[in-house]
Amino acid sequence: MTSVTLAIDAMSGDRGPEVAVAAALEAVAENEALTLILVGNQAQLKALLRSGHPRIRVEPAADVVRMNERPSHALRHKQNASMAVALRLVRDGEAQGCVSAGNTGALMAFGRSFLKMYPGIERPAITKLIPSLRGQCHVLDLGANVDASAENLYQFALMGSLMASAVSGIPEPRVALLNVGEEEIKGNEQVRLASHMLAQCETLNYIGYVEGSDLFRDVADVVVCDGFVGNVALKTGEGVAGLLIELLEQAFTRNLYSRVVGFLAKPVIGRLLRDVDPTRHNGASLLGLQGVVIKSHGNANEVAMKAAIRQAVREVQLEVPRRINERLDDLVL
Repeated sequence: MTSVTLAIDAMSGDRGPEVAVAAALEAVAENEALTLILVGNQAQLKALLRSGHPRIRVEPAADVVRMNERPSHALRHKQNASMAVALRLVRDGEAQGCVSAGNTGALMAFGRSFLKMYPGIERPAITKLIPSLRGQCHVLDLGANVDASAENLYQFALMGSLMASAVSGIPEPRVALLNVGEEEIKGNEQVRLASHMLAQCETLNYIGYVEGSDLFRDVADVVVCDGFVGNVALKTGEGVAGLLIELLEQAFTRNLYSRVVGFLAKPVIGRLLRDVDPTRHNGASLLGLQGVVIKSHGNANEVAMKAAIRQAVREVQLEVPRRINERLDDLVL
């Protein structure tokens, strides 16, 4: 197994360094090829590590980017924040990827500043694998760009298709645009223009429009939208999944009969709950940057943070940035 070193922004997010340290210890315990660099308050992190671990080291950082902080302010005044230091470790080759649960806008701004973009790509996009009926679907953008032009959507489609090939091994990923209907006349001007551009691209397997209900039905391998629509769709899906988990747990603990049925159905129900549990699918890629950067949910718990670390390891081992960069040269932008 190829060795991987990741930089973890241990101070950002809603739950603080306790979650990052606990997830880091579990991650290195289950993966002997993994080395982690925890970035943040040195005294606090070493205290949480207690006896430490030979494959975990602490990199000091004097500051933290707050969740409500403007990205432009962070870029000017927080160059020594844990997020910035973690990304510089990737830039300087000390780490092969970065994981952060911090401010999304600031992470994107620092990423563009330190790691740069793919040639021909204007903006990074947040992309994530979500479970579908018979597999998984790459959805982007999930919040990096609230507004996106037709050209941006076209570029997202190119990157998403290459991502699906690199990560999921799909030779010709089915690419679709998320819209309010499947008819050609539906959607705003940007979506309709992007659809026209994608239809003219011979290197993509563009299948047209899909609706929100199609995201989980294995209709497409890549679904493209602007960040506003994508983020709302993602959070709605996570909310429904959380509701389903709670309803099932209530249903199988209501009385003695339901507990017996629940015990008999436990293997099947347990597998279903694992498949839809948002914490086990945590970790979204900032696609378009010249390096592996994984955005964890801000409120991620230990299980979710470990899932984001696994996602980063996988992308490093698959050499996703290099493979996408090489293929982009062959595509018409």
